Amino acid sequence: MMLLQTDPFRELDRLAQHVLGAASRPAALPMDAWREGDTFVVELDLPGVDPEAIDIDIEHNVLTVRAERRSHAGEDAEVVTAERPTGSFSRRLFLGETLDTERIDAAYEAGVLRLRIPVAEQAKPRKIAISGGGERRSISA
Repeated sequence: MMLLQTDPFRELDRLAQHVLGAASRPAALPMDAWREGDTFVVELDLPGVDPEAIDIDIEHNVLTVRAERRSHAGEDAEVVTAERPTGSFSRRLFLGETLDTERIDAAYEAGVLRLRIPVAEQAKPRKIAISGGGERRSISA
């Protein structure tokens, strides 16, 4: 698989958030991922997050997205209901060696961060010409 989304600590974080009401680690971001031809597309929900508060890093084929959403209620405000989570959020994606981590494109629109991760040229299928026996043919590699 070229894109792995498994984070072994994610379920533990969810349980800790439920039991403790808060987590010691940043909350995970909901995500969808799919392949379109030679590109993997990843969308992460970040409603209400300022684009300047989004940080994307990649190190050793691990892509990390971090974001922070702050409350807009002032210090003098009397909060009646606070259901929208605030604070730090993060998501790690473990990228396969066949993805081109040098050409990742990121766009943020309508509260959704979209990452486009191309397949590396050397990982794309290609035709190889075979000569010999008086005829020339090609096969897929």
